[in-house]
Amino acid sequence: MKRRNFILGGTALVALSACSGDSKFKRYSGPQVTYVVVNKGDRRMYLMHQDKVLEAYDIRLGFAPVGHKAHEGDGRTPEGRYWIDRRNPNSKFHLSLGISYPNDNDRANAAALGKQPGGDIFIHGQKAADKKNINDWTWGCISVSNQEIEDIYAMVGTGTPIAINA
Repeated sequence: MKRRNFILGGTALVALSACSGDSKFKRYSGPQVTYVVVNKGDRRMYLMHQDKVLEAYDIRLGFAPVGHKAHEGDGRTPEGRYWIDRRNPNSKFHLSLGISYPNDNDRANAAALGKQPGGDIFIHGQKAADKKNINDWTWGCISVSNQEIEDIYAMVGTGTPIAINA
């Protein structure tokens, strides 16, 4: 009986030690992020508390970064006022925060072109953590490094407004 308990205890210890590695889910206890600002032209994103910048990040955008997203597949990142509307802990891009694109105007503008507006616009990490994404490469999303999205994911809550500027 003692040998069995020893083996079970050892197995449990090994299993628990495997879980102690770095988690992609971080905790944040600082000031609330009240707004996210993205300046596409500067390739910068700012996490704001009222009028104070809490953090700033270099970003990558859609592969056709100039102009507002007009329709699905155009490779542009939308411009305008949106909000963070969902969280994806199982993203194929490490972690991701959903942006509420398209809004009613986006849908109407795409319909006028006879197209669909698209969707699934996110702030996300990288698909391959060991690759440095030095160019705009997404289909309209906002990309940061995996380490940065871990911090952003911890800091930015669902319902946070986001302004995406030209």
